Amino acid sequence: MHRTVAARCLNRSLSGRSLPSSARALCSYPVTSRLSPTSLEAKIRPLALATSPCQTRQNHAIASQHVSGDSGSLGPQDPGKLNRRLPINCSGCGAFSQTGDPKELGFFDLTSKRVQNWLHPKKDQEREISETEEDLIISEALKSLGSDQLEALGLDRSSLVSDEVQPTKPVTNDKQPVCDRCHDLTHHGSSGAAAAVPMFHPTVDSLRETIEESPFKYNHIYHVIDAADFPMSLIPRLNVLLGDIPLRTRNRRSRSAKYIRDRKIDLSFIITRGDLLGPTKENVDRNMPYLREVLREALGRVGHRIRLGNVSCVSAKRGWWTTKVREDIWSRGGANWMVGKVNVGKSQLFEAVYPKGRVVDQAALRDTVVSMYPRDAPKDQEIFEDEEEDRYKNLNVAKLLPPAQPLKQYPEMPMVSSLPGTTASPIRIPFGNGKGELVDLPGLARGDLELFVKPEHRQGLIMKSRIVPEQVNVKPDNSLLLGGGLIRITPRTPGLTFLMYNFTPLKEHLTNNEKAVEFQNQTRVSPGVENITLPGVGEKMQHAGSFKLRYDVTRRRAGPLTNKDAVGLKVEQLPFRVLSLDILIEGVGYVEVVAQMHAKALEPPKNLGFTTSRPIQEPAKQEASSSWQNPSDDPFERMMEQRRGSGSEPPRVQKPKTNLMSEPEPEPERELYEPPWPVVDVFTPEGRFVGSRKPIEGWLNNKPLLKAKHKRGRPRRSMKGQKKKEKTDLRAYE
Repeated sequence: MHRTVAARCLNRSLSGRSLPSSARALCSYPVTSRLSPTSLEAKIRPLALATSPCQTRQNHAIASQHVSGDSGSLGPQDPGKLNRRLPINCSGCGAFSQTGDPKELGFFDLTSKRVQNWLHPKKDQEREISETEEDLIISEALKSLGSDQLEALGLDRSSLVSDEVQPTKPVTNDKQPVCDRCHDLTHHGSSGAAAAVPMFHPTVDSLRETIEESPFKYNHIYHVIDAADFPMSLIPRLNVLLGDIPLRTRNRRSRSAKYIRDRKIDLSFIITRGDLLGPTKENVDRNMPYLREVLREALGRVGHRIRLGNVSCVSAKRGWWTTKVREDIWSRGGANWMVGKVNVGKSQLFEAVYPKGRVVDQAALRDTVVSMYPRDAPKDQEIFEDEEEDRYKNLNVAKLLPPAQPLKQYPEMPMVSSLPGTTASPIRIPFGNGKGELVDLPGLARGDLELFVKPEHRQGLIMKSRIVPEQVNVKPDNSLLLGGGLIRITPRTPGLTFLMYNFTPLKEHLTNNEKAVEFQNQTRVSPGVENITLPGVGEKMQHAGSFKLRYDVTRRRAGPLTNKDAVGLKVEQLPFRVLSLDILIEGVGYVEVVAQMHAKALEPPKNLGFTTSRPIQEPAKQEASSSWQNPSDDPFERMMEQRRGSGSEPPRVQKPKTNLMSEPEPEPERELYEPPWPVVDVFTPEGRFVGSRKPIEGWLNNKPLLKAKHKRGRPRRSMKGQKKKEKTDLRAYE
């Protein structure tokens, strides 16, 4: 009987399979007929608590680091070794851990239960054996008994648990705790006490100094831009502010990269939350030429000289194009930095593009002698404690770049929250055995529109999902209110009906101009219109600007008239023009405004002699001759005439000398004809937080799906009882 159990254990060792702790216990203790479940549990439980949850064959070098002395020792471990330290940085926000001031970032309450369980883990709770595992131990012991003994106990061998059972993993608390601020954001949202913790946004100079402390030679910066109000979250001249990072120009000989102070730094643009622009990935991909064109205009003079081949539109929520970005990060290596303003989706993108599960065990790849007996695998907690000890020894608080987190297969990701400024300090997470790291930097200051909104409505300013708006017809004597008076859009051009589409999470309300002004100034209250602004904000409402609808969208808006599969008319043949513009609200969204005008109203008057594409008058071309053509003005020419002795030869004409290094003379400004575009006025708090862009035609991309049942015509009128009704009417007439 003992020989059978020993042979089974030896076969498992030779075959490379793990040996369960229960079978090893049965090898150590002889099985007799006096064996009972109670005595077996008392003998095996201490050994099961000391074993590792996953046991595999290890080489002697690894096993010797964790196994010393008698391998069968059942003595309890020193409880002092189980004590831990707080992590250096909070894994959620990146702030340094502190226990002094609860109103500062990174505060840990040592009296809380979750922190106590991390600092002083209880051995019984960590290594508690479940009832299922106890049943497995008893079944293993009963399997070693003979058939006669099993029949005496009234058991059948076929009813026992299979021999090939994997040991279950005990419940352990290896996840680091987060600070109280991140804990409140996770369980109570931004409406809890965490929102009251002050947050100071960094400057571009501080981010530049942080990137300069990078230990890697190769660095790549991802400029993250929000798609909700694109391109208002763009940081102008970021490549210059971060250290003159070169952008590849359109010249075919331009270099793709450049080393600066023995370092290579590249820059890419990532437009996040692309799922807000369209319902499908293909729909958003068709808008990439539009996004590049708008980005060129937002970059200014530099935008028309660079290639912009490094622009991508991703969606971390839907997983659109995140795989490509993840593979680029993995293949490139080095330091990858997420730079952008607050609430643009950096932390959520961080979790989607971080290359998880790619840490290779280098010790397992070495050629070493393999033991014939199973040894305990290295415990993840012991490795983590050693790395934490090294981090504490090498800690330098004076640096702007905090230490990196320990290398893990699946590390803790940064906190994702709609609260502006959730990330308080850079969060460095390495990947690929030191191949590179991904760094989530704190966001730069965006707009402070939420300071004019009541606290309970501030989360409603953030667009979290794609919006399918309703078409609102606004006449010249009406205005469109957003948020009960936070934003007011009023048409100025008389005689036109404007179509407006609200792509913001704010509720719209259509009313006449007088009431709209009273609502915005907080002098009028209505139960159907909820004003989300704080008291006293009505006095700060100012004119934010007049926006002209100068973009022609007739081709797509005309429907079958310009469709080549239908009528197929050209835009020039139509008697009308459809003009549009997107009014951007910083950090909130945009409003699409559309108006239709007569084509002749946009044409210039014929008596002026110019068109919209030709200036009023071309500047007169300078003649090739100059003042040097007159020989009397050139003393050297007069001397040559006297030397020749005759004045019959025509005087020589000398060309003016031009200095190639001097700047060319500026051409005179050409006065262009400005058509009478439709105009709308926008009123906001302090006249801020508003911009405009070329229309993305969001209504055509996101309008409700028109199904076949919506195209059905009116059914035929029922003729039942019509003849009877006619006879009744005829009798009444007679």
